[in-house]
Amino acid sequence: MNPTSFMETWHQAAVTTLGLFWMAFWAFGLGYMISSMIQVFVTQERMQRTMGHAGAKSVGLATFFGFISSSCSFAALSTTRALFAKKAGIIPSLAFLLASTNLVIELGIVIAVFLSWQFVVGEYVGGLLLILFTWILVKITNPKKLIEKARENAQSKQQDSDDDDPPDWKQLIRSAQGWRQVAQQYAMEWQMVWKDVTIGFTVAGIIAAFVPKEFFQALFIGSGSEDPLFWEVLAQTLIGPLAAFFTFIGSMGNIPLAAVLFGNGVSFAGVMAFIFSDLVVLPVLRINASYYGWKMALYILLVMLAAIVGSAILMHYGFALAGMLPSNEGVQQVSDREFFKVDYTLFLNLIFIAISAGFLYWQARKSGGGHEHHHHDHSGSSLSDKVLFGLAIVAGIWLAGGLLLGWISG
Repeated sequence: MNPTSFMETWHQAAVTTLGLFWMAFWAFGLGYMISSMIQVFVTQERMQRTMGHAGAKSVGLATFFGFISSSCSFAALSTTRALFAKKAGIIPSLAFLLASTNLVIELGIVIAVFLSWQFVVGEYVGGLLLILFTWILVKITNPKKLIEKARENAQSKQQDSDDDDPPDWKQLIRSAQGWRQVAQQYAMEWQMVWKDVTIGFTVAGIIAAFVPKEFFQALFIGSGSEDPLFWEVLAQTLIGPLAAFFTFIGSMGNIPLAAVLFGNGVSFAGVMAFIFSDLVVLPVLRINASYYGWKMALYILLVMLAAIVGSAILMHYGFALAGMLPSNEGVQQVSDREFFKVDYTLFLNLIFIAISAGFLYWQARKSGGGHEHHHHDHSGSSLSDKVLFGLAIVAGIWLAGGLLLGWISG
């Protein structure tokens, strides 16, 4: 690639990244507004008192509480640790963790923007399958001593004191203090994910502009085939998590990259396995090790990896049998889309830009209002945060350079 061609592609990558974020901004805003309201009015203390220790009811409640909780992996890991330290069973705790990163509303909205309705259905059905497979695998392996040791480690890290009665949500929802806390939580949601989103969207733009389709066909065996063989589908469900393991991209940041994978011929199973893999990435492994010890962290990793592969394959062939399997033939390449035009995205983005500005202004003006019961503990994540911050700054410089090149070239 000659210098002129490289600079043109660099500009295209930067525009693609900004276009992808423009497509998704309203979805982020809507999702985080709903999530913030739920997290303020349904407290962690109330979840801990209601969830129980074991059994189908506890798993069901844990799944429900996860569904209405934040999709930030770090926040979900911290809340899961707190629940587990408070004597919640390992299966309900993992059910909460999986639900809070795979069944949340905002994730489904973003998937709908970038992919298709089949992937939205797959996200929620697959999230339930992940919980079911995890439940079965933990029951079969039954590592009692490992669980006891992990709980001791988790309790030694637990510093919160949740003995106070949780506030009455009916009073909170009618008060200015409650909505001030919603504004604070909304700001916190963006603070938690901006690095993942910046890196994820930048990587998606770079891959869409620079990486040829032949690369995906070589990496994801059988990609581009209209009817891949079973072993090819299996290989793709293994490659998806393996590729995700070495990234620092969270669940919200990897959706545009999943769209790039699907547009380049990766199967439904391979794409879903990639999307599900936000809890088997390297930073999550290290954080779990700091909470529970390395043996338990590796056990959770292997159980979740097996559940991801099993769920993705079962959904792939279940959707195929029902005639619901999405086809990537004729799917428009991400870099070929027209991002900036007058349509519903423009008006929705303007609405949520105004809402976001209002929330952030109110949060800054009224800072100091208590929100202790929603403090997210990121202990053990400092190194990951530093690396993410550095990569996000590099991504910002890359985007600025690409846009500047386009402006200079006219």
